[in-house]
Amino acid sequence: MCTAATYKTKDTYFGRTLDYEFSYGDELTITPRNYPTLFRHAGKIDKNYAILGMAHVVGDYPLYYDAINEKGLGMAGLNFVGNAVYQDLSEEKENVAQYEFIPWILRQCATVQEAKECLSHMNLVGTPFHESLPTAQLHWIIADANAAITVECMADGLHVYDNPAGVLTNNPPFQQQMFQLNQYMHLSPRQPENHFSDKLELQAYSRGMGALGLPGDLSSTSRFVRVAFTKLHSISGNSENESVSQFFHILNSVDQQRGCCEVAEGKYEITLYTSCCNLNKGIYYYTTYENHQISAVDMHAENLDATELIRYTPITGEQICWQNK
Repeated sequence: MCTAATYKTKDTYFGRTLDYEFSYGDELTITPRNYPTLFRHAGKIDKNYAILGMAHVVGDYPLYYDAINEKGLGMAGLNFVGNAVYQDLSEEKENVAQYEFIPWILRQCATVQEAKECLSHMNLVGTPFHESLPTAQLHWIIADANAAITVECMADGLHVYDNPAGVLTNNPPFQQQMFQLNQYMHLSPRQPENHFSDKLELQAYSRGMGALGLPGDLSSTSRFVRVAFTKLHSISGNSENESVSQFFHILNSVDQQRGCCEVAEGKYEITLYTSCCNLNKGIYYYTTYENHQISAVDMHAENLDATELIRYTPITGEQICWQNK
């Protein structure tokens, strides 16, 4: 289970939680402009924007979970098990394998609008990266400073939805997730008024009662509602530190703790990492389950014209600041 969101102050921020029971050995990975990229079916593309994100690197090939590019476009894939159905190879469109979808978009698109144009002539196929790595069932959120979209490939074809909430979790399909928000239109950050009956003197006995009914469980539908409510009512200053801090608070509202979501005997889903990317500045901030201190990689501090991948191992050990030692 995972959750992704956007957030806008002076700059625009994009990130996600990756929730799973184990890590594949993720690395912060920069694919520079001159790194050779050959797509399985589509071959080479004309543009090669530099991208930065979290990836599982296999044989010098980055399998990105989420990433941003130097132009300010971000993209993340989230589990969509049971609903994702990929297309058959077609001679009429550009065939793109699921595992290369993120770099295919981010290497050549600078905006959501350009991504929409690429999607209009794309065929998303289920070709696996390797026989030992079966094709993941995913759907995606793509965002820039002005818009966000959700991409889902299902049995009835490829769907591209405008995403005004700027939020994505897992199942059910995006349109159903958005529709369920109608059930929560009464929620408010303000204290409630008594509409139950004018014959009863009812009182708000606690702060926060305007949000009574906001779901708190770990299901994907509940996380969608909770992050949408939290994100859409979030207020922070425009500084980088204030904005980044607030973004992590938004996604921390759906943090998964070890022991609360059992997926097998003795195995529990946890929030392996949480990311926050400044789309304007090309900075990837992150925390991990064992390290709550925010760490960061700035893509513009690297040689983006390089020819080899630039990789950083995430800092996973807890960083505690002792004030009296």
